[in-house]
Amino acid sequence: MSDFQQRSPITTLHMLKSSLSKHIEEELANLSRQHPIGLILPSLITEMEGPALPRILKILSTLPYLSRIIVTLGPASEREFQLARSFFGLLPQKPVLIWNDGPRLSSLYQRLDQEGLSAGPDGKGRSFWMALGYLLAEASVEIIALHDCDIVTYDRNLVDRLVYPVVSQEMGYQFCKGFYARYSNKLHGRVTRLFLFPLLNALIELVGPLPILIYLDAFRYPLAGEFCITADLAWSLHVPSDWGLEIGVLEEAYRLVSTDKICQSELCERYDHKHQILSSSPDHGLKRMAADITQAFFRILKKEGISLSLSFTNNLKDIYERTARLYIRRYEHEALINGLSFNLQEEMDAIGAFVEAIDRGSRNMGAKDIEGPLIPDWHLVDTVLPTFLRDLKEAVYADNAS
Repeated sequence: MSDFQQRSPITTLHMLKSSLSKHIEEELANLSRQHPIGLILPSLITEMEGPALPRILKILSTLPYLSRIIVTLGPASEREFQLARSFFGLLPQKPVLIWNDGPRLSSLYQRLDQEGLSAGPDGKGRSFWMALGYLLAEASVEIIALHDCDIVTYDRNLVDRLVYPVVSQEMGYQFCKGFYARYSNKLHGRVTRLFLFPLLNALIELVGPLPILIYLDAFRYPLAGEFCITADLAWSLHVPSDWGLEIGVLEEAYRLVSTDKICQSELCERYDHKHQILSSSPDHGLKRMAADITQAFFRILKKEGISLSLSFTNNLKDIYERTARLYIRRYEHEALINGLSFNLQEEMDAIGAFVEAIDRGSRNMGAKDIEGPLIPDWHLVDTVLPTFLRDLKEAVYADNAS
C-alpha cells in the first residue's frame, strides 16, 4: 500500500486499494460512449510465444470500454504478420494490426524521407508514432493509451487506472503516466534506480533546480512504458525514435500541457516484465539505453541554455558515480527488509557501465543535434502532405483485409 503525499509539481494518484471500486469501471464504460478510448500495443512477434501476452489478451477481452485496439508490430515477415492477425483477432474489439515492415507502409516511410519528414529507424518510437497517426486518421477515439506486451504481472487494474484520470470529466487530465514497483525475488529496474535517478540528482547539483529537471524528478518511474493522452494532444506530440522515448514524451507533455493537467497513476502493486541485459556492447542492452537517455537529457539542457563541455561531462560522471553509490546502499537495505536477494557486485558493475554510457552519450552533441531523433508531429505531416493520413488509413485497411 502506497502513501498519499503530494509534494511535486504534478499530481500523484496512489494505489491505496488493491482494486478499483465497481462504480469506477461502470463509469469508464459510460464515459467511453461519449469519449471513445483506444489502446496501442507495440508488439514483437516473439511475444506471442511468451507467458505474458496470452494473459494480456484474455484480460483485454473483458474490458468493454476499449473501443479500439491497435497492434503495431516490430519486424515481421508476411507470414508472421498473418500469424499475428490470427493471434490478436480473437479479441472482441477486433484489433487493427499495423505491419510496419510491409510494402505499403515501407512505401509511406520512404515518402516521408523524401519530404524531409523522416520517421527515423525501426523501433518502438516509430511504431508508436505510426499507430498514433492511424488513430488520428480514423478520428475514432478521443483518448489514447499505450502499454507494452511483455507484462507478466498484468491485471485489469492497470488499464483502468491508466485511462481513468484522462477519461474522467471530474479529473480532466490530458496526460497520465503510469508508475509501479518493479521486483520479483530481487529489485529490478536498474536503468531507472541506478542510472536515471542518480543522474537527475547529479544534473540538479551541477546546473541548479531547473523547472524541467524538478518536473522530471517528480515522476516515480520516468521510464515506465505506460501512458495515456488525449487525441488533441497527440496531434502535437513529437515522438523520439530512440531509447529516449519515455523521457522525450515526458518533456513533450511539459512543453504542451500545464503541469496541473499532468498526473502519474500507480497501476499495480508489483510489475514485472522481460529484463534487458547489461551487455558488453555499447550498442545493445542497458548500455545503449543509458547512452540514449543521456543524450535526451543533454538536449534538454541545451534547450535551457546550458553550455556542455568536456569539463561538464567529467564533472557529471564524477557526481553521478558518487550519488549512485549512495543509492546502492539504500537499495541494499530495501532488499534486506523485504527479504529480497541483493548482489552488490552486479549493482557496482551496472554503475560502471552507466558511467561509460554517460561518456558515450555526451559525444557528438553539436548544435545540430539539439532537436535529436524527434519524429515530426502529425500536425506538420498533415500540413506538408495533406493526403498522407488518408493514404496511411487506406494502407492499413488493405493490409488487414488481405
